[in-house]
Amino acid sequence: MKLLLVEDSEALRRPVIKALKASGFAVDATGDGQEGLWMALEHDYDVIILDIMLPSLDGRDVLKQLREANNESPVLFLTAKDAIEDRVAGLRLGADDYLVKSFAIEELIARVEALARRKYQNRSPKLVVADLELDRSAKTVMRAQQSISLPSQLFALLEYLMLNTNKVISRTQIEQHIYDEQVSPSSNVVDTAVCALRKAISVSSNSAPLIHTRRGMGYMISAEKP
Repeated sequence: MKLLLVEDSEALRRPVIKALKASGFAVDATGDGQEGLWMALEHDYDVIILDIMLPSLDGRDVLKQLREANNESPVLFLTAKDAIEDRVAGLRLGADDYLVKSFAIEELIARVEALARRKYQNRSPKLVVADLELDRSAKTVMRAQQSISLPSQLFALLEYLMLNTNKVISRTQIEQHIYDEQVSPSSNVVDTAVCALRKAISVSSNSAPLIHTRRGMGYMISAEKP
């Protein structure tokens, strides 16, 4: 899953980014409200963590413009204010949750995970393609009743493909959703990751290929070869 963190305090931004990445999230971050708005409109984020007091554009204005643009990404507000009226105002603008500074990193991660689950609440936490099963809640992968251990980035890649089963996903879409920074056009990082994922989910010589290449278009996961 990919998150956007908009927080102007570098002293807070750095440990939050580190903790989120350690929990398996890809994270884009900025300390500027205007840049945060542009990033949120340009990319598809599973959750946006948004400070209220920001330079160039207040967090409330960022949220207001996002909702006016029909951007429905879940938003978690960060604020130093704990007054009821401030929380109510933020929620009425369209925020999905509210966290008051100073907070425990563990609580932030738990709230982010809850918002991400809510985004996909109409879907089962278990994603299944043929004999491959990914449990988004338990963060486990099984194939043919065999457990598969994946590093966080490959797990995120498999999850993204399975959330879009039978759809072609371009390399650019994968780059934007999985990786923290923009990937060089000449880089083969996506192709390398897909190759590694294919090997990881091939648990035996009888394992049918599930990840397919569409030349010039991207990749798709499907029980049947397109």
